[in-house]
Amino acid sequence: MAAKGKVKRIPLQKSIWCKIRYWQNLHDISDEELAVYLGCSTRTLQNYDKDPSNVTLKAIDSFLFAAELSLSDFMSAA
Repeated sequence: MAAKGKVKRIPLQKSIWCKIRYWQNLHDISDEELAVYLGCSTRTLQNYDKDPSNVTLKAIDSFLFAAELSLSDFMSAA
């Protein structure tokens, strides 16, 4: 537990972005291909690595559709 009663947590955007990068690694997908899945540029992927708070629901939806995943399956995957 963090000092002064504050609980540290991982923001949802960061958690989702980490899962996307993990999925990319598991499936041996290049940054170029992942960018197509998300409907963005590879430069945007680098920006998301620095600050995942800008990952949009539209990008996540595009990724899930391209990867043929449901949100519940994606979020429950290890």
